[in-house]
Amino acid sequence: MIVTLIVICEVSFWVLLAAGLAARYLFRLQRTSVVLLLCEPLLEIVLLIATSIDLRNGAKPDWEHGLAAVYIGFTVAYGHYTISRLDGWAAHRFADAPPPPKPPKYGLPRARHEGKLWLRTLLAGAVACALLQLAIWYVGSGTTAAEALRLWQMFSLNAIAIHGVIAMTYLLWPKKAPVGAAQGRRGDG
Repeated sequence: MIVTLIVICEVSFWVLLAAGLAARYLFRLQRTSVVLLLCEPLLEIVLLIATSIDLRNGAKPDWEHGLAAVYIGFTVAYGHYTISRLDGWAAHRFADAPPPPKPPKYGLPRARHEGKLWLRTLLAGAVACALLQLAIWYVGSGTTAAEALRLWQMFSLNAIAIHGVIAMTYLLWPKKAPVGAAQGRRGDG
């Protein structure tokens, strides 16, 4: 049941996003667009409540409960970023706005960009680990049922660590701009 709800939430996220952007840029319905886009966080609240009810009704904590926590953490950390980026591209495509800036490609600006993305991953992992810890306390930390949730905590911590190492490589070994490339444009410095 939880996996089905996660899939429904993910599909609903993209449907609401498309509907919100279409309302804003194709139909010029600003208020409707705002309402549709503000419904996005409700999806995660529904998933959190459904997962809690499932555990309260005696469901054995399993991988799908951990997946729900990781999904919620990812959406909290990357949801607004994703919506903002797609809104910028929709504004460019349908409202004659300039294209949104691309991430920098070279040097310290690229390292800074990767560091900011890693901070989002850190937030996603922290939210997931916190939700998982609450679930562990709820079902009893000494039970074998809590082990599946602890594995998801380790998964989240590993994702944070791996992304941190990747982000650090951009700082330690920055990619240099090709010779003759205009430096400083769009943060490529």
